[in-house]
Amino acid sequence: MTGPVVRSSRGFSLLELLLAVAVIAVLAGLLLPALSRGRSRVHGTACLSNLRQWGIATFLWAAENQDYLPQDGTPNGRSVNEGWYIDLPRALGMPPYSELPWRTNPRVDPGRTLWICPANSRRSNSNNLFHYCLNQHVNGSGSGNQVRLGSLPSPGHTVWLFDNGRLAAVAGPNNVHTNLHQRGAQFLFLDGHGRRYPNVDYWDFRNQRGRRDHPELRWVPE
Repeated sequence: MTGPVVRSSRGFSLLELLLAVAVIAVLAGLLLPALSRGRSRVHGTACLSNLRQWGIATFLWAAENQDYLPQDGTPNGRSVNEGWYIDLPRALGMPPYSELPWRTNPRVDPGRTLWICPANSRRSNSNNLFHYCLNQHVNGSGSGNQVRLGSLPSPGHTVWLFDNGRLAAVAGPNNVHTNLHQRGAQFLFLDGHGRRYPNVDYWDFRNQRGRRDHPELRWVPE
């Protein structure tokens, strides 16, 4: 007759626990960068889609307005009757910027919208919020100026909208964000295409200002 089965009550030793923790740490170290890169790609794709939608709005607006581009609007975002942030959303059947509550209230979540780059965590300073900025050099100086889209010689290289690193709704190369989308920024051009460029292509880090010498990034139509 056999006796009762004796079960071992031995648990994990301290060494085994430390080895398990070390393995988990190594796996996390391998997986987290990959997850971060994947998230960055998703954010970049969404941002580029936003800019392309603004490009479609630009074409729609020009087609209904004798080929003229919309006026810039005031840089502080306070225009309510005209300006890119009033005219372009209306071309897409969206409320204009002046009617959006999150522009002056940081407690209101903007949600998923063409106005917001998912990689940009900045929210309203209680005065305005522009994740995308219009190139002030296309229409020329003055908020009421307009040019015809068909009159521009190099629309495929002329910057129209870009990832905004500062506050203004309308500005130049000194306002491009330098640390979005894997240390770069997205640009929309006047032929409707969008593209990411690394920050060294458009930013002079020594003098802390935007570059104007990249052949594919034209700020002043020529």
